Amino acid sequence: MHTPISGSALYEGLHYLELRNAIAAEIAAGTLRPGERLPSERALGTAGGIARGTIREGLAQLEAEGLIYRKDRSGWYVSPAPIVYDPTRWEGFISYVEAQGRTPSTRTLDATLISADAFLAGVMDRPPGAPLYQIRRCRSIDARAVLVETIIVDAALAPDLLRFSFDQSLTSILKAEYGLAVTRNKITMQPCALTGHEAHTLCAKPGLPGLNVVRTSYDARGRVVEFDREYWRHDAVTISVEARVR
Repeated sequence: MHTPISGSALYEGLHYLELRNAIAAEIAAGTLRPGERLPSERALGTAGGIARGTIREGLAQLEAEGLIYRKDRSGWYVSPAPIVYDPTRWEGFISYVEAQGRTPSTRTLDATLISADAFLAGVMDRPPGAPLYQIRRCRSIDARAVLVETIIVDAALAPDLLRFSFDQSLTSILKAEYGLAVTRNKITMQPCALTGHEAHTLCAKPGLPGLNVVRTSYDARGRVVEFDREYWRHDAVTISVEARVR
């Protein structure tokens, strides 16, 4: 493993922002490559005489900027390049991740039949108490968890949906098994802080920035096919949308 940071006296006595700048420069130069492990906090401190608090502040700044990320009990790593994501397209996660030469995977957290509360009844255009499927999944790119999503599907449009495994593409299941095709999406996106369940599932420090994407997908008849809430790691995704100007 390349360890220029921990082995250089250049870092001795640096302020945390200077430490941040020095590590960022090595990432930008390609000296530290995507997926590469940084020297441990102890190694950084031992080699440069840097206070542990200064090191942690510098690393936290880099994490907030999306340049590095932390693995539990493993240390700090250089963040891989973000995936390019167009949320206006009804294209499955697996398809667009593979198209960019990356390896997607999915872990189903739970899949249950629920009754529509007042909010979901309004979103799905169904009466309160109507049966809905709720599917929660964690999506990963190159074995790194990047996205937690909760999907709501109208049980009337996809009877017995829970018989399928949702570790595969839900988009493909809805198309192939139920003839459901999306023709229109309504999308909102806003920055958020990852907390609670989302932070835990993504192995992120609570309070780390994230991106919340809420999408309602309609078919040609105006029926809601999916209602989806997504929570992305902020360093894992770049939003790119091509739209006609009118």
